[in-house]
Amino acid sequence: MRIVKYFFVGGAAATVDIGLFSIFAGYLGWLWAPVSIATFILATLTNYFLSIQFVFESGARHKKHVEVFGVFIVSGLALLVNQIILYLAIEIFGWHLIFSKIVATGAVFFWNYYGRSKFVF
Repeated sequence: MRIVKYFFVGGAAATVDIGLFSIFAGYLGWLWAPVSIATFILATLTNYFLSIQFVFESGARHKKHVEVFGVFIVSGLALLVNQIILYLAIEIFGWHLIFSKIVATGAVFFWNYYGRSKFVF
């Protein structure tokens, strides 16, 4: 049941990530790499606050500052994978920006859930 709830929370965070990426990199033409880092961080914040509201019990395993640090460690690894996928998709394969972002976001979804549930919450 928890993964179903996380699917919706992850979907909301992905909407923030992909939506802002679409605006700044796709529509305004800003460089995709720094935009994707910024939007990923905003999506991680969105995910964290929604996760502690609807999916995980905050403070059950770690103190709040350790919990937040853990979320950003798990997400940092996801960001690295996200950037690698985006680089390959956009620069090497020549895929469309938004399609590439959707693929990259989908690729890190399960890692984010696993990492948070196993190591953070």
